[in-house]
Amino acid sequence: MKTTLSVCFLLLSVLMYSQEKFSVSGTVKDFANGETVFGASVYLEGTSNGTVTNAYGFYSLSAPKGSYKLVISYLGYTTITKDIELDRNQNYSFELEEDNMALDEVVITAEESEKANIRDPQMSVSVIKSSTIKAIPAVLGEVDLVKSIQLLPGVTNNGEGSNGFNVRGGATDQNLVLLDEAIIFNESHLFGFFSVFNADVVKDVKLYKGNIPSNYGGRVSSVLDIRQKEGNSKDFNLTGGIGLISSRLAAEGPLFKSKGSFIVAGRSSYAHLFLKAAGQDNTAYFYDINAKGNYEINANNKLYVSGYFGRDILKFSDSFENSYGNTSLNLRWNHVFNDKLFSNLSLIYSMYNYKLTLGFIGLDWDSDIKNFNAKYDFKYYLNNKTTIDFGVSGINYNFNPGEVKPTDESSAINENILDEKRAFEGGVYVNAEHKFSDRLNVQAGLRFSFFNRLGGQPMSTYENNQPVVYNESLGIYQEGIKTGEIDYSRGESIKTFSNFEPRLGLAYELSESSSFKLGYSRIAQYLHLLSNTANATPLDVWTPSGEFIDPQMANQYSAGYFKELKNGLFSVETEVYYKTVDNRIDYIDGSSLIAQNNIETQILTGESRAYGWEFLFRKNRGRFTGWFAYTLSKSEQNTPGGNANGPGINGGEWYSTAYDRTHDVSVTGSYQLTDKWSFSSNFVFQTGRPTTYPLGQYEYEGLSSPVYDNRNSNRLPAYNRLDLAATFKPNNKPDARWKGEWVFSIYNVYDRKNAASISFGQNLETGVNEATRTAIFGIVPSVTYNFKF
Repeated sequence: MKTTLSVCFLLLSVLMYSQEKFSVSGTVKDFANGETVFGASVYLEGTSNGTVTNAYGFYSLSAPKGSYKLVISYLGYTTITKDIELDRNQNYSFELEEDNMALDEVVITAEESEKANIRDPQMSVSVIKSSTIKAIPAVLGEVDLVKSIQLLPGVTNNGEGSNGFNVRGGATDQNLVLLDEAIIFNESHLFGFFSVFNADVVKDVKLYKGNIPSNYGGRVSSVLDIRQKEGNSKDFNLTGGIGLISSRLAAEGPLFKSKGSFIVAGRSSYAHLFLKAAGQDNTAYFYDINAKGNYEINANNKLYVSGYFGRDILKFSDSFENSYGNTSLNLRWNHVFNDKLFSNLSLIYSMYNYKLTLGFIGLDWDSDIKNFNAKYDFKYYLNNKTTIDFGVSGINYNFNPGEVKPTDESSAINENILDEKRAFEGGVYVNAEHKFSDRLNVQAGLRFSFFNRLGGQPMSTYENNQPVVYNESLGIYQEGIKTGEIDYSRGESIKTFSNFEPRLGLAYELSESSSFKLGYSRIAQYLHLLSNTANATPLDVWTPSGEFIDPQMANQYSAGYFKELKNGLFSVETEVYYKTVDNRIDYIDGSSLIAQNNIETQILTGESRAYGWEFLFRKNRGRFTGWFAYTLSKSEQNTPGGNANGPGINGGEWYSTAYDRTHDVSVTGSYQLTDKWSFSSNFVFQTGRPTTYPLGQYEYEGLSSPVYDNRNSNRLPAYNRLDLAATFKPNNKPDARWKGEWVFSIYNVYDRKNAASISFGQNLETGVNEATRTAIFGIVPSVTYNFKF
């Protein structure tokens, strides 16, 4: 009997295993504009077979031979159901239409892709749609992507008027910022007042704070992946806005008889014109241009080309002029090999350039960072339980630290051309996501990265191989004693590094509405940004790893609980994390970073760590939507003396990093009163950032010099503000050709004078020492008119 049962079981297993399967694949687009839809659900009704569309709208799933109902759904759009007879591999593409019933009821719903995915093993990721960004009140009426992500848990800024953002206690240089895959080294306009990302051309935004997928590498804290719109392939549209200090205009439409499309957008500020009118010879403005086009060769091949160019100009009469900006160009080829294999080949160029003219000392400074990037990514849909991503990439870097020239013959400045630095960074990766059961889903990845610091410059050598030494008699660090130079040829290797970077994510579904997730990632970062100012500036020093600077190596562990309440009306996300970073550099006291050829003589190497708890509560549907975010965290660094034989920074003890925030609270909400009026607001509270105050002063030969406390042992006052906005749409008819809206906003409603810095000095009239608080913004009202036709 047992033998008979065993044979039957074996035969049944063979029959089940050998049951013929077929695939169905294709793309999903928006009916209104032909844009591909990322994150649409595609599944076979009554089965567990389902998937979501990738970043280019492609999907693929397989099932045994039979009759099925194929369902395509996306929140805010009408669901499509199609009867299919799966007796061969088939291709179906769909166009989703907006759900007019939902619009008529004036019920606001959060984007499905923005909510926490209960089953997805990917954690520590936030997705933001352009519509969400535009609903958040912004300073001076300019919608700002970077300020929007700072309202999420685990993300902070370095104060008003500062560049960049900080993620989970990391520095700004530890964020990989991508615009259509091109690296952006400075994501700010006017030193942080605005970001370089025009919301009119942004399609979607993904922020990875931890458990970063293996297809990304090179930064240890986060990845901000921004994709631009592809352009309307059906109708020509103009979109724009007119504000108090800036305006923007975007044009999009079909190309090649609707086989392609384009979008071009431009922005410019003009506040400096008011200064000119007032008789002031000062200038402060920015402009940028975004462009993207695509062409569908056939069902299996599509070409994309996209670019960005932006510039900032800051000038005070003839004494000071600073300009900086980003340039990028990307050529992409999407190819579908078959119903299971999808690929994307990208060739990318990007450059960050900055110039400085100091007329009062007769100095001209010109510097830039260029990189050429080639990457080939594949996605293989093995079966309904397993998908595999794999690919290869290579980046060639050229760092031009600066060329210093005198402005005229009378200048005392000597011409100095700093050594260019070159490097190559490569990576190979594989990532697999497998559904082990109805409850357990696992994502495992491995990246192998390598970095080659290339020659083309002389490298200094030092006594005892120590570029920094400690002078015990003076109690200070000094440059090491140079013993000579090694002149490396352009193609010669100075130093090579290689690292294996494993990634792991696990999601266990506790119920249909809740899950528990675990994540681990190890990442290498081969580039370093060094600054000895409180806020990042265009003159901060980017330097590659090499003979005296090892790559940063981060390990991050995270765990989270995710829950939907009342059928998704509310959602809760909470995570804890612990992150360590080895080989984190910091500057020595009295360092000189500008025009420094040998940056290794100005730094010490240590380690950093960050840990915290994040909590996010969302209301996802109804007239009122929004979220409450709270982060409790700590970020600190330890920098011992090392081979320099000194006490290190702060005596070798742990000290707070400049971006440490104990408490961070954000409350954001939007309310749709009628089909014409909507309101939004956000409130922000942060613990004041660490800084260093003087303890006292001493006088020597009539000169007064301050004596400072330990580095970052003090804090600025706590930061907080409230913003409000109201949007009025005079003509909100769905079929209206011209659609306009007025946006009235107030930034910092109660006029809080948040301290950007506190300086100490002597009052020349009274002779008394005093502290002076510098604030960037008080209350800022603004009005903007947006239009589309």
